[in-house]
Amino acid sequence: MTAAVVPGTATSTGAESGGTGDARELIRLRGVGKDYPKISTGTDRLRTLAALLFRRRDMPHFRALDGIDLELRRGESLGIVGENGAGKSTLLKIIAGVVRPTAGEVRVQGRVGALLELGSGFHPDYTGRENIFLSSALMGLSRRVTRAKVDSIVAFADIGEHIDEPIKHYSSGMVVRLGFAVATALEPDVLITDEVLAVGDESFQKKCIAWLEGFLRDGGTLLMCSHSMYHVQTLCRRAIWIHHGRARMQGESFDVTREYLTYHEEKNGKARPAPRAEGTLPRIMSAWTERGDGVRADTFRRGEALVLQGVAYEPDDRPPVLLFGVVRVDGTSVYGSHSNETGFRPARLEPCQFGFAVRFEALALLPGKYRMRVHTLDAEGLRLFDTLEVEFVVTGETRDYGVVELAHAWLPGRGR
Repeated sequence: MTAAVVPGTATSTGAESGGTGDARELIRLRGVGKDYPKISTGTDRLRTLAALLFRRRDMPHFRALDGIDLELRRGESLGIVGENGAGKSTLLKIIAGVVRPTAGEVRVQGRVGALLELGSGFHPDYTGRENIFLSSALMGLSRRVTRAKVDSIVAFADIGEHIDEPIKHYSSGMVVRLGFAVATALEPDVLITDEVLAVGDESFQKKCIAWLEGFLRDGGTLLMCSHSMYHVQTLCRRAIWIHHGRARMQGESFDVTREYLTYHEEKNGKARPAPRAEGTLPRIMSAWTERGDGVRADTFRRGEALVLQGVAYEPDDRPPVLLFGVVRVDGTSVYGSHSNETGFRPARLEPCQFGFAVRFEALALLPGKYRMRVHTLDAEGLRLFDTLEVEFVVTGETRDYGVVELAHAWLPGRGR
């Protein structure tokens, strides 16, 4: 499969580019892939050189992206999340036109502003002011338009008298400030950012966020790569999770970021399931979760009722003591309780089998993935015999932290 790149201009439409898509569609990717040659060893370098000289296709390569489909329409905001090395920056560079794909089709309409490596195009011997004109020219702005924007760019960068000093004397933070100020002056149809909010000092980050919020309010289109799930949830309506070069999940930003955070919790979790009891020992025969109306489910909305149902086996036909615990998938304990705290006795269903249920009227858990651990003890509640785990997911939109939602209200303080 060969790669096709269809660039756009500030006024292009699907028809002008030879396409048939919606004119509001600014970015469209179909089956996009990117391979990089391997040159880590001497053998790889020789094979790569031979493949280039003789135009062979058996070049040793690393696949950074594979089969990416993506659409972005005017006024939308899309966040890109994933681990380091997943292919996020490569994807942004392909959309920005910095890198050509190895396979697939890329269609980009409108003016694109890319904040990928802020300040990377500055000339170290030129002053900040001179670099404003240089960078603006590279972006396609005329000198007349740039002159009209210089004062606002200098004000946004807020680096004082250093604006007339050579860039090589700037700190990294000053370079970032000037780079962002110049890039945002382009007034793009699509703004592409790669971890811009992770650099600079706190005041600069706040200024960047305020600018991005205004850009979106004015109908701008944003494609943002970030490791901050808070920023993705705040600034982006949709998100895509890139995992080992492939799209693992696309959808609403809260849903994608929840699954991405859950993945890391499971990855970092060290707790292992306890061994199950066998033979004639007391054990949990089965356990499952239901909604409040009795329908079995493993996904619940935040604040919805959840019912844990189960059947326990007790060889002496005596009602066992039961214990449940809720843990996050990374093993973080949330809450637990045992049945003899309230004197509860499970119902005898048949000889040696006892049924029980625990109802949570309104889940206070924050969105995420959890495990319900159910244990059975002897009738005296002294010895634990068995553990059974049931996984469930809590959905919802929130930017709160932790694992539970505590009822609270903000009030004006009285002072001391």
